[in-house]
Amino acid sequence: MALLRVLPLLVVAAACLGPPARAALPPPRWSAGRSPEPDQPFRVPDGWRRLGRVAPSEVLSLTLALRQQQVGRLAELVERLSAPDSPQYGQFLTLEEVRALVKPSSLTTGTVQKWLEAHGVQDCQAVHTGDFLQCQMPTRVAEQLLPGAQFHRYGNGERSAVRSPSPYALPEELAEHVEFVGGLHRFPADRKAVIRGWGTEQPEQPLPRTVVLSSFHLGVTPAVIRKRYNLTDSDVGAAANNSQACAQFLEQYFHQADLAEFMQLFGGGFPHHSSVDQIVGRQGRGKAGVEASLDVEYLMSTGANISTWVFSNAGRHESQEPFLDWLLVLSNMSALPWVHTVSYGDDEDSLSQAYMARVNVEFMKAAARGISILFASGDSGAGCRKVSGGKHVFRPSFPASSPYVTTVGGTSFQHPFLVSAEVVDYISGGGFSNVFPMPGYQTAAVKQFLSTAPKLPPASYYNSSGRAYPDLAALSDNYWVVTNRIPMPWVSGTSASTPVVGGIVALINDRRLQRGLPPLGFLNPALYRLQKGGAASAFYDVTEGCHLSCLDATVEGQGFCAVPAWDPVTGWGTPNFPELLHALLGQ
Repeated sequence: MALLRVLPLLVVAAACLGPPARAALPPPRWSAGRSPEPDQPFRVPDGWRRLGRVAPSEVLSLTLALRQQQVGRLAELVERLSAPDSPQYGQFLTLEEVRALVKPSSLTTGTVQKWLEAHGVQDCQAVHTGDFLQCQMPTRVAEQLLPGAQFHRYGNGERSAVRSPSPYALPEELAEHVEFVGGLHRFPADRKAVIRGWGTEQPEQPLPRTVVLSSFHLGVTPAVIRKRYNLTDSDVGAAANNSQACAQFLEQYFHQADLAEFMQLFGGGFPHHSSVDQIVGRQGRGKAGVEASLDVEYLMSTGANISTWVFSNAGRHESQEPFLDWLLVLSNMSALPWVHTVSYGDDEDSLSQAYMARVNVEFMKAAARGISILFASGDSGAGCRKVSGGKHVFRPSFPASSPYVTTVGGTSFQHPFLVSAEVVDYISGGGFSNVFPMPGYQTAAVKQFLSTAPKLPPASYYNSSGRAYPDLAALSDNYWVVTNRIPMPWVSGTSASTPVVGGIVALINDRRLQRGLPPLGFLNPALYRLQKGGAASAFYDVTEGCHLSCLDATVEGQGFCAVPAWDPVTGWGTPNFPELLHALLGQ
């Protein structure tokens, strides 16, 4: 097992920030502050409790998001690099070229340098692209640096986090230079795989009169995935320059021994790897997590025989945000896997506009480098929250709602014990963003849905002009997983469907790389173009079922429903590998 250390790649800020200010000199006066995240709510998640104030001398780690340059140009470039009909399609940038495009101006770095020096902050590291700084400082300095912040420790079982329940401010002089400071308000989102048995969630369907014995199954395994999506035993990776990855957070770890046992039990018949090639970050020694085991086992059994990396971002410091740390790692590594799958998300309304906008730009940076990022759509259907007047609205999830990621929903077999047609898995996340406008690549598909769907929820429940998701789907119901050396059935959720789709994308990349073609990169423009090009057979269209939503008298727990073509429950449907491969090899 190879351990890839990221720290040596960091640029120590002592070199870029210059010498510390002399103690004898009075610090420069900075103006009264303003909050860069006035809309960031502070919510202590269920299970967490406040343990008390942090000692003034205790060291915190904070992340400064510096203002980037040429973000509009980056967006235009991503559009050209990702559109199959563009002359620039597939001409991706290197990390150095991305750095040259977005690195902060000398005015920004100079202003931030003076501000940090004035408070005696010296221990900072900059990512390679120069647009994030991670700084370590005593709590008393952090509270002086960020007026209004008061750091407390919170606990949840064996986990702990340091956060500020009160908003922070930045001097007016920094308003155009620092977009937000990470490590103050946001708790790590806690998304877990769903454990459920058969027969409790989907209406039972009568079996067809004629069935093939080989179609019966007692839970989803790699063999079931391969049968349903038409992957043969020879559909495995062969390109030496291909790789895939998944990211894990929140002290969620996989065990190599579990992976080896899983492949021994379920990997017969097709060439595969039984160990992860690269682990980026800290791999803990505690119990394996079901979510982490699920991600690794199905990414590696679907994208079989492809070099696989795991990004382990548990948060090495209580004041760090694991998801933000993962984004920093991507900005710090010149060589990355071509496909990343992530089973992580939070409600849009729990995050600030500044934070989401910046994370969205980080996805643009990855897209410019030819990296495909896939996110689970979530397991709460359309979601629900109460607004003023006691009314309800649907609750979209982020990053699933980002227009620069490919979002994966979930399905179930129509006949639970038979490899058969698929219907909606009622937990499949989907809907419309309240933050990001609808991107051009999906406008026609979504307008068709909105104009032809036989039944829609009331318009007051969702933003019909927002980015709509998911983009496609896969089985998300009743998987077998090996965790802590124990085979476990009935594991469900879009955390299962996402690595399956990721593995299929990695296989298509493999064939493209063998032919001397570039990887697919940001997938969505190509996916939505397939229907226009007459490649409808690339997906199994899911047309039955609805997902859950608000339990009120108006919608009665029902969100959106599947229809022919695209819908905000299963996207375009589930992959038919040979047809999807054929369609995407021709682009």
